[in-house]
Amino acid sequence: MAVIKEGIDISHWNNDAGPIDFRKVAASGISFVIIKAGGSDAGFYKDKNFEANYAAATAAGLDVGAYYFIGPKMLTKKDAEADAKRFYNIIKDKKFSMPIYLDLETSDPKDKAAATSAAADFCKWLEKKGYFVGIYASDISGFRDRVDGSKLTRFTLWVARYGREPSRAYDVWQYTSTGRVPGIHGNVDRNYMVRDLPAIIRKAHKNNY
Repeated sequence: MAVIKEGIDISHWNNDAGPIDFRKVAASGISFVIIKAGGSDAGFYKDKNFEANYAAATAAGLDVGAYYFIGPKMLTKKDAEADAKRFYNIIKDKKFSMPIYLDLETSDPKDKAAATSAAADFCKWLEKKGYFVGIYASDISGFRDRVDGSKLTRFTLWVARYGREPSRAYDVWQYTSTGRVPGIHGNVDRNYMVRDLPAIIRKAHKNNY
């Protein structure tokens, strides 16, 4: 594994622990941040701190991505495209030098085939809008048990596994949920990047570049 950059991902839970100083985060050596934009796991919502986090992280010079946390009922193409549109409406006026991600954590393993197809449909809808799209899930309970990761490799994968390197190919590895970073109160997820995604996105003019 050749780490190119290190980053974090955040949601309103991190803000609830105390104000985030993104300039201190950047000065500590963190290069990128993936920010929760919203989700459909508790109705349909926009993360209450998304706008402020995006503005502050961008001003601090960090590469920024976003993610959308889907609920367990996104199992059809119709539902996937509806969720993708909701995500798009939150992020459409912003630039992202990191991918935008589907966060897949809540589907039932018995719905594995349907969830796999729906995840692909979600990503394809956003690709048509000019986005560089990826999928986040855990190595075992996500990409093995909830979806068939082997059928989603055309998308960039952000894989969570703590204690050892993921068993599958990835571009971003979330390696801990108990990291510490200057400028953030309490624990924060930390990630390694092994492919220069910001360079790829800018060169391809994706994500509003």
